[in-house]
Amino acid sequence: MPRRACVAGHFGELLQGRLGPDGPVALVTLPCPVLTVTAEWRPGPDFGLWQGGRDVLTRGQLARLWRTLRMDSPRGRLHLRAGMPPGGGAGASTAALLAALRCLGGGPLPPEDEAALCLALEGASDPLMHPAPGRLIWAPRAGRVLADLPPLPALEVLGGFSGPGRRTDPGDTRFADIADLAAEMRQGPGRARLGALASESARRNHALRGGPDPAPVLAAGRQLGALGVAAAHTGAALGLIFAPGTVPQAAGPALRALGLSRLVRFRTGGRA
Repeated sequence: MPRRACVAGHFGELLQGRLGPDGPVALVTLPCPVLTVTAEWRPGPDFGLWQGGRDVLTRGQLARLWRTLRMDSPRGRLHLRAGMPPGGGAGASTAALLAALRCLGGGPLPPEDEAALCLALEGASDPLMHPAPGRLIWAPRAGRVLADLPPLPALEVLGGFSGPGRRTDPGDTRFADIADLAAEMRQGPGRARLGALASESARRNHALRGGPDPAPVLAAGRQLGALGVAAAHTGAALGLIFAPGTVPQAAGPALRALGLSRLVRFRTGGRA
């Protein structure tokens, strides 16, 4: 019988950087329920992978995953559909691996086991295997939780992608120090302060690493009533953070005028 699984991605990070000058790389992801990867596996004697021209996984990764889970030669055909661009900073690769392993394995594994598999196949992962990924300070190069966080306040995000993006380099540890920002996140900041923390994380890392510049988006956001900017620190996603129900009609045209494409709007979090 065919098996199907769907895994939600994220939209950049609220924070990403080093916890101290020589500390681990850590992040707080921004969960995005509307960007998903769907996998469907159909049995058969041959082995195939279809991704619709949007390559997220390799046949080699899929074969290694199969052998790890099932201990025999891979067979059947896996169809993957990704709603986000690979390398865009929206979790396409981690979501695809999770969707594939849940199809091939017949369901989810404990989050720690899924994280270990993603790490073995990619060298880094997002915390999408956890039921509340936005409530974690996550070590993406180690695939483990560094700290739990209070629930995120309810947020509405409108954003897009500033270019084709690039895949995460697992060996890349050149990030800004965000230990002070992470300490504030652990206190459960309100919406306005959360927007300021996310903006500062994006600003620090752009100053160090380059890449898509969050400053024009943040400047537009000030005119639109946004609380701050969310950025993919190793991708192309950029968006504005709003209190729910306060996104003005002018926000979409303003972001398109700044060169963002594939706009997405979603709500996340839930604390009042």
